[in-house]
Amino acid sequence: MKEIMKPETIKLVIFDWAGTTIDHGCFAPISAFIKAFKACGVDLTPQQARGPMGLHKQDHIRSLFQLDEIAAQWKSLHQRDWTEADVKHIYETFMPLQIEEAKLFTDLVPDLCETISILRDQGIKIGSTTGYPRIVADPVLEAARAQGYAPDFSMCADEVPAGRPAPWMIYRNMEALGVFPPSAVVKVGDTVPDIEAGLNAGTWTVGLTQTGSEVGLTVAEFAALSDEQKADRLAIAETKLKNAGAHFVIPTLQGLPDIIEQLNAKEN
Repeated sequence: MKEIMKPETIKLVIFDWAGTTIDHGCFAPISAFIKAFKACGVDLTPQQARGPMGLHKQDHIRSLFQLDEIAAQWKSLHQRDWTEADVKHIYETFMPLQIEEAKLFTDLVPDLCETISILRDQGIKIGSTTGYPRIVADPVLEAARAQGYAPDFSMCADEVPAGRPAPWMIYRNMEALGVFPPSAVVKVGDTVPDIEAGLNAGTWTVGLTQTGSEVGLTVAEFAALSDEQKADRLAIAETKLKNAGAHFVIPTLQGLPDIIEQLNAKEN
């Protein structure tokens, strides 16, 4: 685990979107990826589609092509290997699908508004980053705002030189909200690229399991599991995020204020 050298009072928390603050289980991108590849004759499973979650969506598509089974399907169908032109074509197919799918999955995750209220009472600013491009994110932001969640700043993957795991979206949040050093910042997300971006930026990192892509279930689907099944799903997701270097991993946002309290205690 990467340690932060100089603890600071936490002044900014930067949240991911799908799987972290909205869209419990992170379904909107999955549906769009499956439909976009299917339009080009390639069958993609939900598990395959989830694999690179957290990356810029074009990088995500490129990562899917790098799977042996997907590359083999493409070659069998088209009698040639995939190219960057194919990545671009599927991305262009994906984009209108993603815009529409994202509008269908905008419900806030449980405990979000309560958690944000606790953080704001402490004077903590709220930032956000997403693998969505701005054209997809804006309707999602508007839907979240109507439900009571409005971060102080948002940054999209198409507005920086590179999306996650590069740190640029985090730095843009810090710059816009006037927060420095990185040890005064907490990055919260449900995917490995979220954690890697936070580590690359030098911030504290918190991984979420129950609401995120690694568990990949709606609120109702998760509730329907047995206690043993829940524990197994959460443990697998927790291990993956911890192995990525997350400083903390929690099931839901309800546990975040306690982490902020721990980090602030380090500063004293």
